[in-house]
Parts: sequence; structure tokens; C-alpha cells
Amino acid sequence: MTSILVIEDEHLQKELLSTILKEAGYNVFSASSLEEARKIISQYHPEIILTDLKLQNEDGMDILNDLPEEPFKPAVIIITAFGSIPSAVEAIKKGAFDYLTKPINKEVLLLTIKRAEEKINLVKEVYRLKSELYEKFKIDGVVGKSKKMLQVIEIVKKVAPTNATVLICGESGTGKELIARAIHHNSPRKDNPFIAINCAAIPETLIESELFGYEPGAFTGANTRKIGLIEAANKGTLFLDEVAELPLITQSKLLRVLQEKEIRRIGGKETIKVDVRIIAATNKNLLEEVQKKKFREDLYYRLKVVTIEIPPLRERKEDIPELVKYFIEKYSKEFGKEIKGIEEKAMQALLNYHWPGNIRELESVIEKAIIICEGDKIKFKDIADELKLSNPKSIFEIEIPEEGIDYKELEKELLKKALIKSNFVIARAAKILNMSYKTFWYRLKKYGLLKNLPKWENFPK
Repeated sequence: MTSILVIEDEHLQKELLSTILKEAGYNVFSASSLEEARKIISQYHPEIILTDLKLQNEDGMDILNDLPEEPFKPAVIIITAFGSIPSAVEAIKKGAFDYLTKPINKEVLLLTIKRAEEKINLVKEVYRLKSELYEKFKIDGVVGKSKKMLQVIEIVKKVAPTNATVLICGESGTGKELIARAIHHNSPRKDNPFIAINCAAIPETLIESELFGYEPGAFTGANTRKIGLIEAANKGTLFLDEVAELPLITQSKLLRVLQEKEIRRIGGKETIKVDVRIIAATNKNLLEEVQKKKFREDLYYRLKVVTIEIPPLRERKEDIPELVKYFIEKYSKEFGKEIKGIEEKAMQALLNYHWPGNIRELESVIEKAIIICEGDKIKFKDIADELKLSNPKSIFEIEIPEEGIDYKELEKELLKKALIKSNFVIARAAKILNMSYKTFWYRLKKYGLLKNLPKWENFPK
């Protein structure tokens, strides 16, 4: 049974509306003020709200600011006098479902309620189907319901049960290791080691001994035998992050591991059979590295048996609310705080931000916000500094250094930022910079930014 809240400060009108709706089979609550209405909304979560626009000393439109977060936001119907229709239209722009004019016609009232009910049921059905789709493709530890992430999760589910080598591509901070762990933990190897190594973090002179190990006396200081990470990951998974940073000589030895399933420790004579699944990750274009002779072509094709492209956070912003919820729960528990959520203004700021650091940056922002948060919800002020949103300087306040400034680079950066802010809609970006479409388009072409739209990662640096 659909529940309806009637907000009306005129007693007779409130009783009349309540009676009509009850006789039509609805579960009806009533309130004479917004304060009373807020308590009912908090406790009973009505699906439809019918409110007079003009209450005693209050504006019924204010109830729109108190609605719970999506997806189950109540449908609000405004009741207004004929002369206040512009205000009712304004309410619709702010999120109201519809408006009715006084005197209220019973049939029109019930028809409007019926339409609101149908909309609510449709929203619930869409949410249910999305949830079913998410559960179908869900991988433990991977957060996201966007179309792009569901595609990633589907590939993960298909490749996890196999022994296929996987290449994970994506910008820094997109969660490549998380995907690698998801593949491992959903594979037959899940009870065996998952070992991760950042190839860029280990000096070139040490990377080989880290991967393959060594025998005593192999070099100065090698007094004992060391088991390499490939051998240590036997029966499990070895994750090579930033694989493009491997030296060419090490690449050739890794190729042998993939082809022959065996290794030889540095200084050793015998070969050792290993059963290791290799998952590699990179934020570089490996094919370009091959063309530059910085990466072996044969290894490239060995690694990319299955390729998974992780989208940057700016291309999956619909996942931000769920990621924020996940990080709030994680760090609230870690820091012993009871943070229940995030205010709408703060969430909107997160949604509007372009996230150059991707999920890693979002996690850092939420972690700090949890630490400094003083109430039970993250506020705009808790994240503004991290996103450089507090009292931003006018571009006219930028100081020119003694060595001067590259105007072309400054203009190029402004064009990029306008494109990001407009979601790569050129007409909108031009308007942001107060340019004509033709002028904006010409400057994009001038700086070589036009040909690769809309992929930000392909912009010339």
C-alpha cells in the first residue's frame, strides 16, 4: 500500500485531502507544519508528499531540501493558489513531481497521485533490475555499478577460473591491483599465494634477483640462498604492476617463464619448474613502448592474452556515491567514528570534480574528511581544501614568476579544463570560456587537442 504524507496547515483542507486519499486505499499521514512533516518522513518514509505551497510562516517548497537520498526519493506534489503557479513551476524545476491548483478537483488529485505512484514503482523496478545485474556480475572487493565497470566485472568473472595471462591497463589510481586480486580470489588458485611487485619501485640492478632469487656466492653479498617472488608464488598468482618498467634483459627472462614454466636462480645451474599465473598491469600504452623498442613485442603478446581496460573515475562518475559509501564505512570503523553519510553539497562537489588521481585520490579525500569531520556527516568544508574548492583565486590573481610564463601552455590548460568541466561538449566548453564555438574549435585544432576527443588520456601532454 502506497503511503502519502499530507502537509496542510488548514485543518479542514487537511482532513478533506486525507479522507479522499484514505477512501482511495492509500496509507495516509498528515502534518500541519514542516517540523512535524520532517519527523514523519524520518520515521515512516512516505512515498508521496502532498504539500501546500504556502504554510503558516513557512514555504512548503522547503520540504524538497529535506528529502532522503536517491534512489527512493518521495514524489512531491505542490498545492498552490492559481496566482502562485510560477512558484509551483519553480518547485518542479527543483525536483517536485507536479502541482495542483486550488480548489482541488478530486479526480485530478487521484489521477496525479496515480501518476506519481507509477513513477515510484518504475524507479523501484529499475533499481531492482540494476541490483540484480550488479549481483550477477558482482566480484568481492570491486565497487561499481556503472556500465563500464559491469563490463570489467564480466570479463573478470570469465577469465578468473582460467589460467590465462591477463594485462590490466589504466591510469594510476584506478584500482588495477584490486582487479588483479579479484581475479586471483575468484580463481582455483585462491588458497595459494598472491604476490604483488611494483616493477617501477625496485632498482634495475635488483629487479632480477627479486623475481628469480639467487644462490649463495652468486654475487658479492649473496651469502645465503634467496627464493625469488616467481618461485614464492608457485601454485598462485604473481602480479607485476608497472610491467613497462622492466629492463629488456629481465623481460626476456620473464618470457621464458611464460613459455617454459621454469626459472633459474641467479648463480644456479638447475632449472626449477613453476606453476604461476602472471597478471601484469601498466598505465602506459605498451604497443607504443614496443614501437619505441622499450618493450619486447613477443612478451607483449604473451601478456595480453586477455586485456582489461579500467576506466578512469571521471568516466564512471555514477560509481562515486557507492565508492564514497564504501570508504566512509571503511574509515569510520578504522578511526572509531560514527559517520553516517555525506551532505548533498559535498557529494555534488565530489561528482563535479575531475579526479586526476582517480579512486586513490577519492579514498584519500574521504579518509581525511573522516578524520576532521565534527558531526555525523561529511560536510563540504571537510573536503573543500583537498579539492581546491575553498575560496578559489581568480585567474587574474595569478602572479607571474620572474622567469616568465608560457602563455600557450596556460591557454592549452584552460582549454583542457573547460572540456573536462563540460564533459567534452565543445559548445558548452566554449561558453565556459566566453568564446564562440568557431574560435574554441580553432584553438583546439591549433594545439592538437581536437583529433583525440573525447579521450582525456590521449590528450597531448
